[in-house]
This record gives sequence, C-alpha cells and structure tokens, in this order.
Amino acid sequence: MPDRFDTDVTTTCGYCGVGCRLEAHARDGRIVSISPALDGPANRGHTCLKGRFAHQFTRSRERLTAPLIREGGGFRPATWEEAITRIASEFGRIKAQHGPDAIAGLASSRATNEDCYAMQRLMRAAIGTNNIDNCSRVCHSPTSFAMRRAFGLSGATGGFSDIDFADAAIVIGANATEGHPVAGARIKQAALRGMKLVTVDPRRIELADYGALHLSPRPGTNAAVMLGLANVIARDGFVDGDYLAERTEGFEAVEELIALYPPDVVEGISGIPARDLEAAAHIYAEADDASLVWGLGVTEHRYGSEVVQLICNLALMTGKVGRPGSALLPLRGQNNVQGSSDMGALPDTYTQYRSVADEEVARAFEVRWGVPLSRENGLKIPEMFDAAVGGELKAMYIFGEDVAQTDPDTKHVVHALKSLEFLVCQDIFETETTKYADVILPASSFLEKTGTFTNAERRIQLVRPAIEPPGAARTDFDIITTLSRALGHDMGFETPEDAMREIADLTPHFAGVTYERIGRRGLQWPVAQDGTDSPILYGERFHLPGGRGRFAALPYKEPGDAADEEFPLILVTGRRLQHYNAGTMTRRTANLQLLDSDWLEIHPDDARRLGVADGAPVKVRSRVGHIQIEARLTERIEPGHVFTAFHFPEIRTNLLVGASADVNTSCPEYKVIAVAVQPVADRAGVPTLTAAAG
Repeated sequence: MPDRFDTDVTTTCGYCGVGCRLEAHARDGRIVSISPALDGPANRGHTCLKGRFAHQFTRSRERLTAPLIREGGGFRPATWEEAITRIASEFGRIKAQHGPDAIAGLASSRATNEDCYAMQRLMRAAIGTNNIDNCSRVCHSPTSFAMRRAFGLSGATGGFSDIDFADAAIVIGANATEGHPVAGARIKQAALRGMKLVTVDPRRIELADYGALHLSPRPGTNAAVMLGLANVIARDGFVDGDYLAERTEGFEAVEELIALYPPDVVEGISGIPARDLEAAAHIYAEADDASLVWGLGVTEHRYGSEVVQLICNLALMTGKVGRPGSALLPLRGQNNVQGSSDMGALPDTYTQYRSVADEEVARAFEVRWGVPLSRENGLKIPEMFDAAVGGELKAMYIFGEDVAQTDPDTKHVVHALKSLEFLVCQDIFETETTKYADVILPASSFLEKTGTFTNAERRIQLVRPAIEPPGAARTDFDIITTLSRALGHDMGFETPEDAMREIADLTPHFAGVTYERIGRRGLQWPVAQDGTDSPILYGERFHLPGGRGRFAALPYKEPGDAADEEFPLILVTGRRLQHYNAGTMTRRTANLQLLDSDWLEIHPDDARRLGVADGAPVKVRSRVGHIQIEARLTERIEPGHVFTAFHFPEIRTNLLVGASADVNTSCPEYKVIAVAVQPVADRAGVPTLTAAAG
C-alpha cells in the first residue's frame, strides 16, 4: 500500500446531505477512525454516529473486488477488459437494432459531481440518449421544480448558519435529528438558545420536545396547512406590502385563494386545531427573521411540488428570504443528491438545469463534446421501468442505486429489471438490484475517490481518498470514462479535476469553481468567474425574468391514497438514526449492533383495537403488496397512522408502496399509503419478506 494512504485526510462525509467535513485516519491501507473536521462549515467540529463510526464497510468481506459476469445461474469473476468489452458490445448491438433511446442510465447521488457529470456525458455523447436520471427523482425533485418556479434556482436560499440567526423556524416533514443528525442538533441548540421552533409532522419527532409548538397533520394535508398559515398571515396583517410591490408578482390570485382556508376549515381537513395553526402563523410572521426547513415528508406526496411552492409563498408574503436568518432550507437526503442534479444527470436538463431543448445550450455542449446531441427529453426513472416492461427499453446502466429495494412498487421494479435484455450494475456491494444484472462492476466508496460533493446548502466541497478501492475495484470516474472510450467517445479526462474544469467552462453558475478555490470551506454556487460565491440567494433580485419572485395559487387536493374500511390505517415511511437509506453501507458496520431490524410503530389505541401486542409480528397489507414486521407501541404517532423505515432488504417496505406520484415530477408518494395491520398467528416466526400481492 502506498505511503500516501498511511496518513490523515480531510474529506467530506458520504452519508446525508448535511455535508460534514471529516478527518479520515488510515493505517496500513485501512480506515482506523474518523473524526470531525473542526473547521467544517456545515458541522463545525461535530458529526453523527454514521459519519464518525460507520466506516468498516470499506473493508467488508462482502465488498465487490472484481467484475462479475452472469453465466448460467450465477456470476463468475471476469477481467476488466472482458467486462468492458461485453458492455460495449451489448450496448452497441442494442443501439444498432433499436436506437440509442432503447438504453437508459441512472447516476448515483452517493457519487461525486465529477462522477455524475461523466455519467450523463456518457449517456448523451457516447450512447446518444437523454435517458439519464438520478435518485432525486424519488426524493427532492419536487423541491427543485418548485423553487425554480418560485425563485429561479434549484437550491436552498441560504445555509445552515441561518439557523443560528433565526428568531423562529418551522420544520415541516423532516425528522432532522434522525435523518440529518448534525443539522438536527444545530436546530435543537438554536431552540435551546431561544429560537421559537414549530414542528409539523404526523409523528411527534424529537425536535418537537424542544419546540414552542408541534402540529400533527393528517398525512397528505400539508397543502391545506400551508394555505391556512398564509390565511392567518394575511388576515392578521403580517403581509409585507412593500416587499410584494417591489419584489414579487402573482399575489392577487393567492390572496383570493387563501381566503377559502381559514383555520377552522383547515382543522377539518388536517386535524390541526385552529388555535394551534394561528399560533404557528404568528410565531413565523412576528419573528424578525424566520427560516423554513423541510424534508421528504413534504416532497414525497402526490402534490409535493405544489406544497413546496406554497412554502415559498409564505416567505414571499412576509419578505423572509434573501437575508441572514430567513432561509428556505430543504434537507437533502443523500450526500450528493443536490450535486447529481446540478451536474445534468436528469432527462430534461444539462448542468445548471438548462433545458436539453435550449438550442444555444445544446450547441455549446455539442461543440465541446464533438458529437450531435438530442433535443428530446429522456425518460424519468418511473418511465424507464414502464418502458422496460413494455418492451421499448432494452438495457440499463444503474450506477450506485439499489432500485429494487428503495424505489416504490417493488414488484413492478423487479418486473422491469427482469424484462431488460441487458443490465449493468456498478456498486460497492451486491444488492437486491444486482441480482438481475448481466454485468456487475466493482466501484469505490467516498473514502476511496477524488472529487466534490454539493451539500444541502449548495456548498461544493472536496472529497479526497484516504484508502484505495479493494482488490481490482476501480473508482467510479475511471470506470465511466473507460467505458465511454470503449463506446467510441473519449472524454479526454485524466482526473476528476479535468471534469470540473469542463463543468466550469460550460456552466455559468460554476464559472469560478476550481479545486484550489474550494479549499477547506467550499464554495456555495453560483460562483462568479473571480471565485466569489453566494452564501445567500435573492438579496436583491430573483433569478427569473423581471427579477421578481412568483407566487403560486394552488388549492389543497386529496392525496393519492386514503384510508377506507379495508385499509383503515395510513402508513408513513422514513429513516432511523442508526442506518442510511438502503442500509448498503451501515448494515455492514457495527451500527447493525445498535439496530439489527426494523419495526412498525403503532399507537396503543389502534393496537388494542386490532389485537396487536407490543413486540409481536404483524402482517401489513396495502393495495399492492404485504410484508411481515414486528410491531412496537408508541404514543409518538397519532392514532390512525403507522410508521416504519426501509433499511432492511429482508422486510422490503417498498412492496407496500403503489404507483401514486407527484403530479409534476413523478416523485413517489411514500408518505400516504393505506394499509391494514393484523397479528401474525405464529409468534415464533421471524419477520420475513412476503412478496405476494395484497
């Protein structure tokens, strides 16, 4: 092992979107410990138990260390030359027979900006299709859509430091102390110092214990809650008329709409007492500076993108945007879900969310890449699966995503994967998805690569390798650029830094980004040519024609699913503190000793009515599937609701999730699932996967 890996390296965490800076300590080619970087701008010397302790996965015996090719009923090890040749041959055959749009790719939001940029370039330039997407489709694509409509740019208006300056904050649909622990701790500390905190969640999350007020809406009624808050703000004289006149447009239609949502009407829809709704509106409106923070409890709904626009309305009504302490902060899920989309790993946009149909933009990329490019939008992730089942999509290249575990309507996803003629998976472990692959490529973790991540506050930060990938595994950047050459398109990149130079050349908002300027503290885009970055957006104008922020007059609409006599409970899904997403990494660390399985949270009143005992196995059945899982009784969830996570493949929670999705972005509705719960007769049984339809 080279001496340079027997050292201490400052890098950026590869778990959630907070973007903690870490000191990785490597000895003899292995990570021996990780500590927080004291000067990390997002974490300020702190980290969570995942970032600090969940690193043993890097040398797990289950790591992929050589390419695998399907042969007979299993896989056999192969050389890189054989694997790359096989992929290039199959992609070439399918492209020749069916055209480039018969192939699709998924970029990884766990990978670097440079990896994702190379991946979208491979699909567009080497294969010739815009069929490229990433996991923001199933988490924060509604946030991107809405913020671009309301303000012009797809990112937080400020940063985590705004929490320190806020007099009040509303946290909506985000269990930050479990999903984003360092940001959650920062919110908790601000509340202890006197910041008035309002939490809005069907569960009484930990932050509610530190807040001035907790609102528990019925799942799927967030829009009514936002409209009710706006009603009170307008009714009680908190609208900033000067700001409206100088900086916004479209309030007249909103003013007419919100008149239909007084607190008593919203109470009937959401279950939130009218007096509590009024109190929450006053806490936000009366504060000199107040921030709005949200997560997947807002976006993963049928009308998630509309709710984000209604959240933006609150900020525009009160003028609470574009200054310290008054930020709109979407808590991004994966470590680089912001960056993967910024880099153009989307079916309809290049970097900086510029349309593939924009002739000037497309021509600039054509000139740089030396190939003709399509002006037609590609397929979104759900459309890819539909096209595979329908026979139009013949091949997929899935990079760093376990769609067979994390995506909704699992049976449909598996059907799609089985329907493909050829599937390539690039990952660090075998997963539920790799079971259906024809070629598996062994890739690198965040502790084994060079590049950048962009966190939830738009901060671009450096990623540095502390160790090498194990065995014959390669960095993702090397794999993608090598495959592109085999397909006849040489990107000309020797290092990820070369890719960032090209990104800066082709992307105005990254014009001044260099690795040297990023340094230890990062840069928040947009970054001007001279390197000046943008910690706070919209201080003087919005990035829309005319420079004005846009209101959206969007009424409340019923969610995509609802409880009924057969399915009387509503399931909400989310995360646990100890694990991360599909659990691919954390389940291969000592974190498994802290939490080795999942459970279903159910209110004691519902458990009593259904005959469910604490700790007993239950069957959970939805309209599309069913699972078995242990039940645990808790009063932190409201009667009529149940909750679980999706970290364990043996439970496969997403078998329960149907096809309902956000109307504008196709983000799945993970948060409103009608289910029935019943005891399992054999109490000795271990919770297992039940794959039959419900």
